[in-house]
Amino acid sequence: MKASTIKQLKDELSHKSDQELKDLCLQLARFKVENKELLTYLLFEAHDEDQYIVNCKNFIDTQFAEIDTKNAYYVRKKIRKILTSSKKLIRFSKKKDTEAEILLHFCKNLKNYNPYFKRSNRLQNIFQTQIKMVSNAILKLHEDLQYDYQQELDNLRDNG
Repeated sequence: MKASTIKQLKDELSHKSDQELKDLCLQLARFKVENKELLTYLLFEAHDEDQYIVNCKNFIDTQFAEIDTKNAYYVRKKIRKILTSSKKLIRFSKKKDTEAEILLHFCKNLKNYNPYFKRSNRLQNIFQTQIKMVSNAILKLHEDLQYDYQQELDNLRDNG
């Protein structure tokens, strides 16, 4: 089955009543967990971006604390999973300052995750890639925010 274009969907949705739109949203939410998470963000968290960032940081901290450290393979695997979840949270927001802040927090946690970070080239490569992503996000921000985030990024690069 071929998916319709956004324009076709938009045109079709404009002909639906409020109740039909609610039913469609609920059906989407039941279909996939990510749809439900996006709907939760849009309805309950989008109005307070600062609190959303705090919740994302707490989520990242919790995930790092739950890593099973018995095997380096599972450490890397869990860190990749945390990164994937972080990227999903960033996609919900679509704001570059949120992206920069969440990725900076992820990088801080990753860099402080000893002894695995210093011994693993793969984790260091993940770190370097995310640092580049943070740099790109910072370049798209307002000058004042750029300066603040750039200082934080430089501190992260230097301490190590």
